[in-house]
Amino acid sequence: MIPRSADWKNALSNAIRDPAELLALLELPRELLPAARKAAEQFPLRVPRSYLCRIEKGNIHDPLLRQVLPLGEELNAPPGYTTDPVGDGAATALPGLLHKYHGRVLLTLTGGCAIHCRYCFRRHFPYGEENPGRDGWQGVINYLEANPEVDELILSGGDPLLLDTPQLQRLSDKLQQLPQLRRLRIHTRLPVVLPERCDAELLTWLQGLPWQVVIVIHTNHPHELAGSAVENLAALQQIGVTLLNQSVLLRGVNDDVTTLEELSRKLHVCGVLPYYLHQLDRVLGATHFEVSDEEAISLHTTLSNRLSGYLVPRLVREIAGEGAKQAL
Repeated sequence: MIPRSADWKNALSNAIRDPAELLALLELPRELLPAARKAAEQFPLRVPRSYLCRIEKGNIHDPLLRQVLPLGEELNAPPGYTTDPVGDGAATALPGLLHKYHGRVLLTLTGGCAIHCRYCFRRHFPYGEENPGRDGWQGVINYLEANPEVDELILSGGDPLLLDTPQLQRLSDKLQQLPQLRRLRIHTRLPVVLPERCDAELLTWLQGLPWQVVIVIHTNHPHELAGSAVENLAALQQIGVTLLNQSVLLRGVNDDVTTLEELSRKLHVCGVLPYYLHQLDRVLGATHFEVSDEEAISLHTTLSNRLSGYLVPRLVREIAGEGAKQAL
């Protein structure tokens, strides 16, 4: 059943933000609480309750839990880890508008997310200063008019689908004055982690857009693809959206070939093409998730030998200042 428009806002407001509540609901040791609270002071906890239902109670090693549980390791600051590992600051053309690659630009529409992934490469991004809609989007329109080679716009964040649908409609109405645009790409975790967001109003907006629409979801583990999340992907596919997935290779989450193979197969069943497998962006707070390049290449080679080529995501790393993501 397609949710009502108010459902997703209620689900978002009811997300878990208190580490003590998270530990209690999942029947995890209270000894984890002091470190969890310290880490959450730097990067707050947020987990939708529907996502929590996919986590095994009492299992401190659950791969979905590991993505959201604040840990003391986040307070480490080893050399080589920074607050801006992918060079977003240097690529900022206007507040919230990043122009890194030829032919496409990215808008960080909001700093909000339905879920706070502990490895997030934008966990330190200055969203308060980077509001692209501050002037009613006119600055963005002017920039794109001055750069007619840009034919693809990427909506990112945070999560762009945390803007309500009327706000998204106002933006897309503005963009229609740009004849150069051919594709609208949306990077979002919400269809999977906050399934209520895929309501009838959102689907109607997406279906009515005049461009090719590509939605890149972010799923790291096959257990995330369950229930309403799977139904959402089917609904998006039915209205003609191209669905891609990008994952991050994460220690303790998906750093084994069996998990990666199951994820690719499950994505394909859901109508989603595995697109990228990212090496970790070296952001402060995420050191404990890193997998070495040697391990990553070995895993990817084994995965390539097990799966048809179209099921194998590209293993890449983003390097600040480069003109494209770099294949490993």
